Amino acid sequence: MHIADILKNNKVAFSFELFPPKDKNASDQLFTAISELVPLKPAYVSVTYGAGGSTRELTHDLVMRIQNETNLTVVSHLTCVGSSKAELFAILEKYHDSGINNIMALRGDPPRNNPSLGKHPDGLLYASELVRLIKTNFPDMGIGVAGFPEGHPETPNRLQEIEYLKRKVDEGADYICTQLFFDNRDFYDFCERCELAGINIPILAGIMPITSRKGMIRMAELALGARFPARLLKALARAEDDQFFEKVGIHWATEQVRDLLDNGVKGIHFYTLNRSNATVQIYNQLGVSCSSSLSK
Repeated sequence: MHIADILKNNKVAFSFELFPPKDKNASDQLFTAISELVPLKPAYVSVTYGAGGSTRELTHDLVMRIQNETNLTVVSHLTCVGSSKAELFAILEKYHDSGINNIMALRGDPPRNNPSLGKHPDGLLYASELVRLIKTNFPDMGIGVAGFPEGHPETPNRLQEIEYLKRKVDEGADYICTQLFFDNRDFYDFCERCELAGINIPILAGIMPITSRKGMIRMAELALGARFPARLLKALARAEDDQFFEKVGIHWATEQVRDLLDNGVKGIHFYTLNRSNATVQIYNQLGVSCSSSLSK
């Protein structure tokens, strides 16, 4: 099912993000998580694409397995970095022929072991160009693009940042899914700035519960970064051990989602890290009953 149709048909769309496993143990863990997430009736699940296309085949394999073995609508990430237009077209054609009709169109980042990797000589430089490529050649495909409530780290000019986002929307994007954030005021401000710029497609809020100290440090080290509000840091500092640390993180994310729902958010996108526990706990604490259709 086209994501635009799903968003129209549901009061609130709940979705989950997964990444392709690199070995059998990780694969088993992932599909255990998927089996526990399916009863939550997500509107869709998305599958990430490694930096510079480094997990291209793994991403494709997971997307196809979800497509063939579950009743879930799946969205595949696709990035520009390091790929020619012909390679991107071939990937899109393969997905289209396999019944994968939803793409998350991203510029992408070069892999850490090859930071100089950038635009392919016959490739694309911006996500807006990828959106145009998809819409021109596969007009029936649904397209999501990324938004940055805390600001894009490579675009300190916040006015210019919204201009770049508007280009992606003007090229045919159907919805925006934001990067993770921990202060809802950043999300609301982002939505208002989008409205001022004439961006009126659905905006889904990206939520990642903090479940460990190591995970929080990892978030802070990511190229996209993360802004941790002082109140959150104070609460985490009071945690006596890792178990309480996780409880604090899940509680914070739960309250974020509660507030977003109260303020009419169109969708919540959970960054699951291929685990189900935190997301299931948030659902249980909120008493959420998602009525999203699982049909493709």
